[in-house]
Amino acid sequence: MANPEFLQPEGLPEPIGQYSHVVRARPEHLITVAGQVALDERGELVGRDDFDAQVRQVFENLERALAGAGAGLSDVMKFTTYLVRAEDLAAFRRVRQELFARLYPEGRYPANTLLVVDRLVLPEFLVEIEAIAAV
Repeated sequence: MANPEFLQPEGLPEPIGQYSHVVRARPEHLITVAGQVALDERGELVGRDDFDAQVRQVFENLERALAGAGAGLSDVMKFTTYLVRAEDLAAFRRVRQELFARLYPEGRYPANTLLVVDRLVLPEFLVEIEAIAAV
């Protein structure tokens, strides 16, 4: 692992959610993971019209993608999250809080940018998340 440093720079407020403002690493290898959506290993949609199920599948896909590159979620420096409905923001925070309790038990969360967009590549996708990791 690149031993990332999770920073709270002076003059910035505490994060309003489960993320860090700045994560710094001196990586030997930088890994970028394309946006993951709620498709299972057979390419079938998981959780049609079920936002929570889609978020869980996306994180499962992120774990698999990172493992394929010799990394894990603990190596992630930054997520970029795309939601298609602003009304899903509370649900996203709730599911992420549940998942992050297991994935990041020390409370050292990757940086995150969250955007609400008009739509994703297919209209049935409700969430997409990409990642940058360092090992």
